[in-house]
Amino acid sequence: MSTPQDVLDAAGRAREASHALALATRAQKDRALHAMADALLAAEADLLAANAEDVARAEEGGTPLNIVDRLRLTPDRLAAMAQGLRDVAGLPDPVGEVVRGGTLANGLELRQVRVPFGVVGMIYEARPNVTADAAGICLKSGNAVLLRGSSSARSSNAAIVAVLREAAVSAGLDADVVQLVPGDSHEAVKVLMRARGLVDVLIPRGGAGLIRSVVEESTVPVIETGVGNCHVYVDRAADQDKALAIVLNAKTHRTSVCNAAESLLVHADLADAFLPRVVAALQEAGVTIHGDDVFAAYDGVVAATEADFGEEYLSLDISAAVVDDLDAAVRHIRRHSSRHSDAIVTEDQGAARRFVAEVDSAAVLVNASTRFTDGGEFGFGAEIGISTQKLHARGPMGLPEMTSTKYVVTGDGHVR
Repeated sequence: MSTPQDVLDAAGRAREASHALALATRAQKDRALHAMADALLAAEADLLAANAEDVARAEEGGTPLNIVDRLRLTPDRLAAMAQGLRDVAGLPDPVGEVVRGGTLANGLELRQVRVPFGVVGMIYEARPNVTADAAGICLKSGNAVLLRGSSSARSSNAAIVAVLREAAVSAGLDADVVQLVPGDSHEAVKVLMRARGLVDVLIPRGGAGLIRSVVEESTVPVIETGVGNCHVYVDRAADQDKALAIVLNAKTHRTSVCNAAESLLVHADLADAFLPRVVAALQEAGVTIHGDDVFAAYDGVVAATEADFGEEYLSLDISAAVVDDLDAAVRHIRRHSSRHSDAIVTEDQGAARRFVAEVDSAAVLVNASTRFTDGGEFGFGAEIGISTQKLHARGPMGLPEMTSTKYVVTGDGHVR
């Protein structure tokens, strides 16, 4: 049984480890990342066995299938975790990058440079791949990390972190650059959220309830990630074949992730031609459509409630509505979107430009699936989360977003 002091002690060790990590060279950090990737693959049998324990508990407890899917590890997913670490190793080191600088009129040299936060706390649900992603990104950006996954993934996370810590030591780093927060209780989480002075920033990643709890209860600064009520708007000038492929991919490629489409909007001028095709295709893929009056006229479509249009289903469900024009689509998105990712399908460049300018989301896509809003797909390597706030970081958070800056001022006896 852990105590509040155990959590604070872990944070203190992370703080000490962060000092040396902040000074580590890129070569040292990359060597550790490759060692971690190799170690994950070498421990595949043990990691999958630990994950099987978590999956069995979840299934016995009646956990929804989409959550079980997030929890489950496979050899392919484990290989992707290892490749994500290698991808991060191949990226430029942000630490020490000069953001801006120059010589002032008085002769002082001024540089703004990237520096690590120090200690990052991650509070997240279900997905054990986040454990490796967060550890890798934090290490490369010079941050020690305290990981608090959900109790549903306790066996997986403990096994993964043990492997990562051993690999870090083999590469010459302090094991405490990666730690699990001791204990499974909410009290342990509260201690982490209030460890101001030991923890520099918290990042919650999960459902709306988790994110709201961390934002409202923390005294440690929070980078807010958001839920994904993502929209696809099929404009009057859309290529119907493109639109059909994008809608199906955005909804069905993987339903349990935050960049899956949850709402479909179709321009009224295209409704007669497109709705029969998209309804049939979605239903053939097993999707339940929660539609407005126009969609509900089709067999098998469920009449939508107002709440349906704000829902993050994370399942084979989608809300759907016909809108009069682009203005109506934008109004609908402004009302219901979680400002994560929203897409337009159109061959009208003017409509595309208006949509991009008027939809205020972390990612706005033109003629592309919402599933592309992802750190790996953006070329960031693994991501630590997708921020829907407007301060510091927005959208997929890669290495630069895990740094702060400081000013370095160099003079030659200057006095004011």
